[in-house]
Amino acid sequence: MIRINEHYLKLQTSYLFATIAQKINEFSENNPEREIIRLGIGDATRALPPACVEAFHKAVDEMAADGTFRGYGPEQGYPFLRETIARNDFAARNAEVNADEIFISDGAKCDTGNFQEILSTDITIAIPDPVYPVYVDTNVMAGRTGPIRDGRFENIVYLESTPENDFIPQIPDTPVDLIYLCFPNNPTGATVTREALAGWVDYARRNKALILFDAAYEAFIRDDSMVKSIYEIPGAREVAVEFRSFSKTAGFTGTRCAFTVVPKECMAYDASGSAHSLHALWNRRHSTKFNGVSYPVQRAAEAVYSEAGKRQCAEIIAGYMANADRIRKEMDALGYDYVGGKHSPYVWIDAKTDSWNLFDMLLNKAGVVCTPGAGFGTCGTRHIRLSAFNSAENVETAMARIREALGH
Repeated sequence: MIRINEHYLKLQTSYLFATIAQKINEFSENNPEREIIRLGIGDATRALPPACVEAFHKAVDEMAADGTFRGYGPEQGYPFLRETIARNDFAARNAEVNADEIFISDGAKCDTGNFQEILSTDITIAIPDPVYPVYVDTNVMAGRTGPIRDGRFENIVYLESTPENDFIPQIPDTPVDLIYLCFPNNPTGATVTREALAGWVDYARRNKALILFDAAYEAFIRDDSMVKSIYEIPGAREVAVEFRSFSKTAGFTGTRCAFTVVPKECMAYDASGSAHSLHALWNRRHSTKFNGVSYPVQRAAEAVYSEAGKRQCAEIIAGYMANADRIRKEMDALGYDYVGGKHSPYVWIDAKTDSWNLFDMLLNKAGVVCTPGAGFGTCGTRHIRLSAFNSAENVETAMARIREALGH
């Protein structure tokens, strides 16, 4: 008799964004004349930068001729992209990352979920609350947790992020083995200081723990003196894996390209306490289960780092951040407390009520989609997330609708 992985049965009824999509579809069916403005899911809305499109076309043309056609590429990524990333994203900020420590993939979401596959199921994990749901759900699927009770899974150390600690999770009092951190944070938009991040690195080194550091939104940091990579912190190469993405940086949400950095000094341990290279283990997993990102996509990603690509990406991000500024201005006028939006495309707003209630009200009265904070964890039940990923015109219209719906 074929049997299922029963850990899947522990998962909540549906994935957060699937529930939101269902509610939107029901609203659209009942109100076909109403225009919906989506400020919920963080999906890029601007076209690919022209430099990336040009590189994309050129690479596709190469694939159309026998002399320049490419079949299977290296699973870890083509050297031209890995070397470009190492030079621009890390060496330029005095962060030590070698090209062969960079693994090109089709998404940071995939990598953050897949990476826990090479780790023991018998470990203690610490995950912020609120949090990107993938971190929790993939560990539930792997069997690291108990059942869910009162909105939280047993055997997870929840790192509460609240207004009282400025939405920066505090280092736990007891040792844990695996730590998830995301800065700029999804969903709160909060950023971390260099000193606070150094505290986490020191904690991980003392406890032989591993930090999975999601830096998918680093390009939205507007203060260049702020930390963008965990490898700017001394000692991080021993205890941290970093995830990056082109999805929001350059609009690759539908094009699919990202990368994960696994330093060769980064170790994990077997039952006897012997150290093993996570770089070697991830390379084995990556090359066994992944056939690589397509050549044209990698050429398009390389173009992000050209002079034209850098300028064009900066212009697109500036547009999104102008939207974030507009959302923050409206929340100030409406008297709502919030965090984020300064160095992040997300604004995390105190809803002053249950987040699903406000979601339903904004959808039905304003035709505006937000993301209810309850979907990100217990600490998000009174918050909503507004995304800056839309046009300036739509954001302006959405703010007027929200103002009217809230009776102002």
